Amino acid sequence: MNKINLLLILMLAFYNVSVAQQYQISGKITEAGGEIIPFASVYVKNTAKGVSANADGVYKLTLDKGDYTLVYKAIGFKTIEHSVNLTTDLTLNQKLASESYTLKNVVIRPNAEDPAYEIIRQAIKNRKTHLNEVDSYSSNVYIKGLQKLVGAPKKFFGRDIQKTLDLDTNRKGILYLSESQSVFSFKRPNKIHEEMVSSKVSGRNNSFSFNKASDLIINFYENLLLEGSGLSARSFVSPIADNALFYYKYKLLGTTEENGVTINKIEVIPRRTNDPVFRGIVYIADDSWRLMGTNLNLTEAAGINFVDTLNISQQFIKIENVYMPSDIKFQFNGNVLGFKFEGYYVGIYSNYDIHPNFPKNYFTAEILKVTKAVNKKDSLYWMNIRPIPLTDEEKFDYKKKDSIALRKTSKRYLDSVEKEHNEFGIVKMLLTGYDINKRYEKKYIHFDPIIRSVFYNTVEGFGLKYGVTFRKVLEDRKTYTIRPEVRYGFSNHVFTANLSGSYYYDPLKRASIGASFGSDISDLNRYGSMSLLSNSINTLLFERNLSKFYKKEFANINTTRELADGLQASASIDYNKNYTLKNTSNYKLRDLKDEEYTSNNPFTPNSETPLFPTYTAVSISAGLTYTIGQKYITRPDGKFYQESKYPRFQLGYTKGIKGILSSDVDYDLVNLEIYQDRISTGLLGYSSFVVGAGKFLNNTSVFYPDSKHFRGNNSTVFPPNLRKFRFLDFYQYSTSREYVEVHFEHNFAGFMINKIPLLRKLKLEEIVGVNYLTQPGKRNYKEFYFGVERLGFGASYGYAYDGNKKVDQGFRITYGF
Repeated sequence: MNKINLLLILMLAFYNVSVAQQYQISGKITEAGGEIIPFASVYVKNTAKGVSANADGVYKLTLDKGDYTLVYKAIGFKTIEHSVNLTTDLTLNQKLASESYTLKNVVIRPNAEDPAYEIIRQAIKNRKTHLNEVDSYSSNVYIKGLQKLVGAPKKFFGRDIQKTLDLDTNRKGILYLSESQSVFSFKRPNKIHEEMVSSKVSGRNNSFSFNKASDLIINFYENLLLEGSGLSARSFVSPIADNALFYYKYKLLGTTEENGVTINKIEVIPRRTNDPVFRGIVYIADDSWRLMGTNLNLTEAAGINFVDTLNISQQFIKIENVYMPSDIKFQFNGNVLGFKFEGYYVGIYSNYDIHPNFPKNYFTAEILKVTKAVNKKDSLYWMNIRPIPLTDEEKFDYKKKDSIALRKTSKRYLDSVEKEHNEFGIVKMLLTGYDINKRYEKKYIHFDPIIRSVFYNTVEGFGLKYGVTFRKVLEDRKTYTIRPEVRYGFSNHVFTANLSGSYYYDPLKRASIGASFGSDISDLNRYGSMSLLSNSINTLLFERNLSKFYKKEFANINTTRELADGLQASASIDYNKNYTLKNTSNYKLRDLKDEEYTSNNPFTPNSETPLFPTYTAVSISAGLTYTIGQKYITRPDGKFYQESKYPRFQLGYTKGIKGILSSDVDYDLVNLEIYQDRISTGLLGYSSFVVGAGKFLNNTSVFYPDSKHFRGNNSTVFPPNLRKFRFLDFYQYSTSREYVEVHFEHNFAGFMINKIPLLRKLKLEEIVGVNYLTQPGKRNYKEFYFGVERLGFGASYGYAYDGNKKVDQGFRITYGF
């Protein structure tokens, strides 16, 4: 036993000695005049081990005892090497001189082509070689993201901004600060796998960072960049794309020597101000014609959204005979409604392996995995692994917000905060609804706003539809929701009430079960025609009672669950007893000469005749939804699907069962829908489409509410929906037989308007679209439209044809709030 204890003591002693031989080199990197150089790189020569300076130019590098050659590198500055013998902690400040790029060996004659063009041609010629020279790799990636306000109005919608956003007295401060460490793997052409190792979000101790290494990938060897990034509806052209000379002008600013390699500094300049292109500097090596660094900007002129300027800078490190990114930085700023903001996201890459031996089936549909443990790391862990030191501002933000976050988890604090938040207010109740939050118990109650609950239609007269939603959050992000709802019409004196509930029991399988029962007043079109508010406005002000209603008593049980990656299954059982209704009110705010209310039967507008007899319907439904190439992120709070580049297929089947519970229906409906959104067409924007087809295999007994309905439109103003027709009647063309519908829309993303000086500042996006429907009662119905849109709002003009006969035309306005 004594020998064992002695052995343990020796092992611990050896461990302590080895730990003690880790030393830290730290310092500040500045220009010759003393100005800081933010985000400069510091790495050990001939290795991939390195760090980055922070926004204040401060760096920290931890190494074992020994001799090292440190390389200090920053875009636009001369690379400096410094040899050190590390036997203790060392402070090593470093000044970098501006890189001297000279044209001493270059003669540029008047009217001659700038030498930069030949260098760019060579880079374009070798583009594919450099794009594909590394088939796969893995690396560690540290990501840091920061967003902060640098100016804001004193008040916004009556609320004190300093207090609401926890800013300083100048209304400045950090809004978001996050760090993460991941292991990232890549294999051509587009396979990725990332596992987050650690995550930290300032002020949110139990949250997980949304940092993704794949979001930082930007490879200028690609022809088009930033597709689907949200920065713009179209892509941006690389300065060394195959057709780059059509979009760019180039100027050689000079050359320099670095480790025996001649590097050319080239300015890239847009040929046309408003083309989707970059501006700035690229660094290209002679002979190999590879990129050695970038410092490029996107501005408002290039058509970016949400920010005014985005800077993208890259530095590369030599790994064997290829160059891989050592760091990538996205830096941005903007001004929205008086809120001035700026920030950055920076990725630091280390421990590259460009010959990885990935196991079989390593790459799956899961592109990022985040486990429960990633946000449990302590401050010592972050101090040791963080390759970018925190600035004083960031340290203060962590200290302040993390201490507040700890207090916020206490029952006493939450009760005090919620006492103020839960205080009842008439304005709240009228406009936004009233909330009672019990966050310590994870219980939430929401009372609907009165303004959205009051309505008018000719069936019920003035009415009230009101509900309360209760939500409880359980362990492992499971939740259940209960909602009672009542409705009463003051003209027809019909009272309905129902109760619905759902239990989300497996976030990782997107699995839930729900049920509802009671009575309600429903739209004759199962997709709905328009909101209660819109119908009320059309009825009272324009004497157009467009929506038609019926009463139902119902019970429903439904469930949904993921069966495999990208494959979701759903099923439901429904019981309905349906009653026709008729108009009971003809009140109007103004009486228009050429308008009259129509009956509640859309097929007999001038007389109140029952559309169907009172009947009972029992049905079962099942559906499968499959998305080709579906990718997802797994987090402890659920599974998050990413937008796929491939179509989604949805197969459905509904059976109306006669005889059970006195059911009067007897039908079988099968339907298939194929859908894809935002198919990129590069500089020409993107397309979206929906193709749907179905057939009643058996239609022995089908009543109108159980028919196949379509998303029609009789209104000038409506919310956008790709599946929505723009001129088709809400009710006339529902069918109990077969049908085919097609919807297609293309967004040119400003490709044409961007060339018109007076309009380009509006950043409008041109759209064209086609809708098509054929079924036994409406063969070859077509709609064509064109217009513009911006951030969910749009205006278009269209034409509708029944066969070859034009039946309607006019303006349509869409809104997306």
